[in-house]
Amino acid sequence: MSIHLLHPAGSVGGIALQAGPSRRSVYRAVGKRALDIALVLLTAPVTLTLVLMMALLTALDGSNPFFVQRRLGKGGRVFRMWKIRTMVPDAEGMLARCLAADPALRREWESTQKLKEDERVTPFGRMLRKTSLDELPQLWNVLAGDMSLVGPRPMMPNQRDLYPGQAYFRLRPGITGPWQVSERNATTFAARAEFDAEYDLSLSFGRDVAILSATVGVVLKGTGH
Repeated sequence: MSIHLLHPAGSVGGIALQAGPSRRSVYRAVGKRALDIALVLLTAPVTLTLVLMMALLTALDGSNPFFVQRRLGKGGRVFRMWKIRTMVPDAEGMLARCLAADPALRREWESTQKLKEDERVTPFGRMLRKTSLDELPQLWNVLAGDMSLVGPRPMMPNQRDLYPGQAYFRLRPGITGPWQVSERNATTFAARAEFDAEYDLSLSFGRDVAILSATVGVVLKGTGH
């Protein structure tokens, strides 16, 4: 099976960002959710052990080892997403100060909603981000039904106006997905909509398995966000 993982829909077929209702299928209706629950429960003994170890190491600076943030889910519903904290405790305040002092950083943030050289990330957090292990607590969000193992990159409520498409709101956001395993540092925030629209139209069991397999490679290579 061949699968395009490195290019947004606009470059591999011109998928319309405002496409209509998604194609119905048994997998979309019940199979995808069943796969999510089964895989989360099967891997729970290993993932719980890893999360506990990472939390203990992160808490050595005396702060909460977990980072909880509001994100938009399917249909625009807001939920609380869990991660291992990878930044300094006052990360949001530090970001505001950095953007106010450096116009170039502000332009980068406004374009991609992230910074390639983010001084807020701790040394241990940088390692967690490269391996994407900081996202393991999101398996709880998957079990709760807020997220899926595979789907669009979770978006913050204040980013909604920056997103030009509709596919995101027809899907549960994912721990991994087409954009997450792509050359993501080279794309703008708005370009995510093209990945989401293409994934929405091609959603299938085989596609999800391919993306999950590609995710293993991202983790092993340490090419995460």
